Amino acid sequence: MGHVDRYVLSQLLVLFGFFALVLVAIFWINRAVILFDTLIGDGQTALVFLEFTALGLPRLVATVLPIATFAASVYVTNRMISESELVVMQATGTGPWRMARPVLVFGLCVALGMSILSHFLVPMAQSELKQREQEIAQNVTARLLTEGTFLHPTDKVTFYTRQIDAEGVLRDVFLSDRRDPERGVIYIAAEAYLIRNDDVTTLIMVDGLAQRLDREELRLSTAKFADFSFDISALVRSDDVRALSIANTPTPELLSDWDGIAAQSGKTRGDIAEEINARIAQPLFCVVAAMIGFSTLLIGGFSRFGVWREIVIAFGLLLALDGMRGTLVPQVREMANLWPILYLPAAIGALLSCLMLLHAAHPGWRARLHRRGASA
Repeated sequence: MGHVDRYVLSQLLVLFGFFALVLVAIFWINRAVILFDTLIGDGQTALVFLEFTALGLPRLVATVLPIATFAASVYVTNRMISESELVVMQATGTGPWRMARPVLVFGLCVALGMSILSHFLVPMAQSELKQREQEIAQNVTARLLTEGTFLHPTDKVTFYTRQIDAEGVLRDVFLSDRRDPERGVIYIAAEAYLIRNDDVTTLIMVDGLAQRLDREELRLSTAKFADFSFDISALVRSDDVRALSIANTPTPELLSDWDGIAAQSGKTRGDIAEEINARIAQPLFCVVAAMIGFSTLLIGGFSRFGVWREIVIAFGLLLALDGMRGTLVPQVREMANLWPILYLPAAIGALLSCLMLLHAAHPGWRARLHRRGASA
């Protein structure tokens, strides 16, 4: 790779890092506000918030990489056109195919990083994130220690406490247990304490009243108590078998025994085929995004008014190709044998880039064709 190629590649990588950082920050802030409110509101610590944020970053980075690739390609090409750097390169005999080489290398570098994210980092991070969400969902303290709100730790159970002291004492507690369809029980207590012993969590209620409604006999029974212990471990205990998620499984584990994976995950062979091939096609789309941005601006040439028209055209082409990807996914999920069509957007984008580079290499082909037709 020559000096010019290294120069262009370095410019592309620097701008790519800048755009990727900005886009990740924007998307992360929008997500972090909701995540912070949810976790901190449920009684979680800031450490849990940072852990969830770190586990969500791989998917976030994978989302913005194609956009950052396209933005870097367009920005660098536009700057080289406005500063007449491409004009100088063309004057020295450098053709469009030669000038596109560092852009192609740049797209391949991004595609390599995208492949690592798609096949390994994103599934592993999402699997760990899902596991941590289930652990937090089963955390009784996090689900009950929220004051001033009616909570539903499980179906047909409602819990409320007016205030939680600094010592951990729950004031004015309300607990409605409707799990038994024949008998519903309501507990009201002035104070309550949560006591945890290994996997057993007990709610100790002090100075309260228990009301039991027998729906068969339509009889309401009440009983006052000085203290009463209520085992709430069953409220959040889950005996369900965790189903396999193909989205959270690394690609090497999805390449064999599709029937077994489909049985464990509840998905079809089409879903598995779409997941695997989408992970392969997504890095290729990064290469296409870089080449579309460069080749579209290259055919615009130098203009005192800039190449905004070509930028809009390039952005429109990228949106059209990305929209095509979305329309092909349901078809592959219905019929697994149609998986090659997932590579159609990348193939069309590569063909368009080649045609535009061919046009830039032979700008007078239409005039020559017209003269040949006139002479004939």
